Amino acid sequence: MAVNATTGNHMAFKVRRTSTIIDKQFQDFGQVSEEPLIKIAEILVVENPLVGRYVEDLGPYIEASPELGREMGDRLRRTLEFHGATAQSYGKAGLVGLAGEKEHANMLLSTAFANPIRELIGGEAWISSVTKVASPGTPVDVPMNSMDDVYVRSHYDTMSLFIPDSPLPDEVALIFCVATRGRLNARVGGMTREEAQSSRSR
Repeated sequence: MAVNATTGNHMAFKVRRTSTIIDKQFQDFGQVSEEPLIKIAEILVVENPLVGRYVEDLGPYIEASPELGREMGDRLRRTLEFHGATAQSYGKAGLVGLAGEKEHANMLLSTAFANPIRELIGGEAWISSVTKVASPGTPVDVPMNSMDDVYVRSHYDTMSLFIPDSPLPDEVALIFCVATRGRLNARVGGMTREEAQSSRSR
């Protein structure tokens, strides 16, 4: 599968794999919640266009990354709709195979990549992110924060996952996670989601 970019260089990213992980939690520490916490991870594993070589100017790849963002956002939107849910928090991660460097994930996860996702599922706040060079099956804890304001403490969370046989040395795994609510037993105070939304609408 090739995701074509609309920039002048006609770059296309080769998507080798897509995957969806869904986790639904009903209780935590013996406390049952009427509203479950649903976490969704959408994964795009792409062929690393810069595998094995150092390139100083990453601009063309950053400019082409919105197409990956649109694909990711559309997958997230459809998964949320299937569960009749909306996202309240989000986060992103990138795993680079051993024949690449960390910047090969960062160039594909910038604001250029994220903005199309925001257009499809919402969100204005800064997006938590982590990247690392990894072998296949390496676990990653994807950090998440509120889509309305990073200072909403109840929505600080992670989604832990791994891809059994990815990233291969010449791959980059792009991961975007969303959650449908804050932590089940959140009770550390601070700004609420409702307060963040009210402040933003003024």
